[in-house]
Amino acid sequence: MRCGTEGFASLKQTPLLDTQAAPPVLAPPPRPDSAWYAISRHFFRLAASGLIPARWFAPAPPPQRRAATGRLRLEVVSHCWNYAHLLRYQLSSLVLHPPRQMEVRVTVFHALEDPATTALLAFFAEHKVPGVRWNWQVLPPSQLMRRCIGRNQAALATEADWVWFTDCDLVFGEGCLDALAEKLQGRTDALVYPQVEHCTSLLADDDARLAQGAAELELASTPAEFKARTVSRATGPLQIAHGDVSRAVGYCDAIQAYKAGADHWRKCYEDRTYRWLLGTQGVPLDIPGVQRIRHISKGRYRAGGRMAALRQRIRQTKDRG
Repeated sequence: MRCGTEGFASLKQTPLLDTQAAPPVLAPPPRPDSAWYAISRHFFRLAASGLIPARWFAPAPPPQRRAATGRLRLEVVSHCWNYAHLLRYQLSSLVLHPPRQMEVRVTVFHALEDPATTALLAFFAEHKVPGVRWNWQVLPPSQLMRRCIGRNQAALATEADWVWFTDCDLVFGEGCLDALAEKLQGRTDALVYPQVEHCTSLLADDDARLAQGAAELELASTPAEFKARTVSRATGPLQIAHGDVSRAVGYCDAIQAYKAGADHWRKCYEDRTYRWLLGTQGVPLDIPGVQRIRHISKGRYRAGGRMAALRQRIRQTKDRG
């Protein structure tokens, strides 16, 4: 499956940045991190295994949830730090394959200190896409580096029927969002997820090649073929939460340690905690066209660091296995 560029020249170039549909997400002052918070986060990684009741730390999701039908409202929540070359594919997929059966609000958290992403978002803000509204949210780098902070703010502020928490390397293929709209009709599950995702092989040369394309500021076709993979739970980029649940409990809103800033991008262990707090691994749905670009080099991590090199080797080994 590939995303094409047909029809790009005919797109009307009209600003459509969502500044009125809902109040902007306002970032509170960054919480300083501490050794106690680090210990607390480690504790919740262990607690999320299920050995400790989640209700000791947070209220249950609301049992009564609206069974929305008709033309649903979906909010897609993504983050980008030094990943403009991947975010371009995600946003391009929404332009090339706009939803026909639902309204989609695309919220992207980013930092002004990442000029490539800022320029990319300005480019897409000029594109009018039927059924899609752009919503760019600036965070201080220290808050952007812990993805849970932005996700929590978006969850508490959303007006949507459903919220898709995802990553900027995920692409919405043709028919993906319309199929999702059909599957979500009348559902009240706290959390659902695509039971199959289509992934590229691990791209060894993606950063140089994809970054070069991102500098051109044009719509992007996908770089490689995809292979289907079965998904066993609602992992970080595949978490689709009910809007009533999101407004009530946020994204790990009860865990103060997840609200502390960070000096570099932190691995998202809170995704597991989130599912534990909701009391579910999610309900699988048959949603076609969910595509993900897998890549070795993690631009969000510290360049040249030992951990970045170790992660690359681990990812290569897993991909060969």
